[in-house]
Amino acid sequence: MDRGQAQFRTYTTLARGIAALPEPVAMGLGNLVGEVLFHVRRGQRAQVTANLARVLGADGDDAVLLDRWARRAFREYARYWVEGARLPGITPETVAQHVQVEGLHHLHDAAASGTGCILALPHVGSWEYGGAFLATQGLPMTAVAERVEPPELFDYFVEQRAAMGLTIVPLDRHSGGTLLATLRAGRLVGLLCDRDIEGTGIEVEFFGERTTMPAGPATLALRTGATLCTGAVYSGPGRQHRALVEAPLDTTRTGGLRVDVARLTQEIAGRLEGLIRRAPDQWHVFQPLWLADRPAVADDRLVPLAADPVSEAVA
Repeated sequence: MDRGQAQFRTYTTLARGIAALPEPVAMGLGNLVGEVLFHVRRGQRAQVTANLARVLGADGDDAVLLDRWARRAFREYARYWVEGARLPGITPETVAQHVQVEGLHHLHDAAASGTGCILALPHVGSWEYGGAFLATQGLPMTAVAERVEPPELFDYFVEQRAAMGLTIVPLDRHSGGTLLATLRAGRLVGLLCDRDIEGTGIEVEFFGERTTMPAGPATLALRTGATLCTGAVYSGPGRQHRALVEAPLDTTRTGGLRVDVARLTQEIAGRLEGLIRRAPDQWHVFQPLWLADRPAVADDRLVPLAADPVSEAVA
């Protein structure tokens, strides 16, 4: 058995095992795994702490406070994976009962207008739970996924998301056209956009420092006339999830495409700041994000994240 096949079998076996456990046991196990990773992933813990320091406006004198937030971040990330493994087996009726949404009318208004809608999201809480909820409301979401090896693992992820009501588009030369067609059909596209994986995005100010963010949400909105909203889905309390969809951004053209894309991307960054501040411990960014960190810190990912093909948006 090669490494890819071993990864596929290991991941799918663990996911099915978590889904089969009683919910309290599965959540308790996830909490334990998060605690263990917090202690053993020292380099990554340092990066999480540095990221949270920007969000919280903390400094070296707040080491104890930052340590507590970082520990909670590892636990919340483990919870995200447990929820993701269990979500395909939860009925749509149960999903609908466990999500409370503020601002859902913005998405319904966009659907009624027929122009399509882009929902720009941060890596906060459980965006997949939100996607499953939207499917129960007649608002199925299309997202973009990077391919992973082996192909069987990618197909497994796509099938699991499809069971939740999410359509996953492979990230390739055809994905941009697929998203354009989706929007022109008046449907919903969800894009995670607080990380610029390729490092080729638009430079913005984010929590007081410079970084880059994908240009995809702004570019698609300007090219199609689609409604552009920001939002997030927060886990808890308990089995519940709280979601927020913010009012659409103003996508009126004011100049050249590049200028407007830069302006809109900065506005998105400002919106994402507010969404992240609502639950900093649920912000699942464990990598160097700001330009000041990128040259000096390696991309030391959590083991599950390296296998997640649905963690990044198209740039």
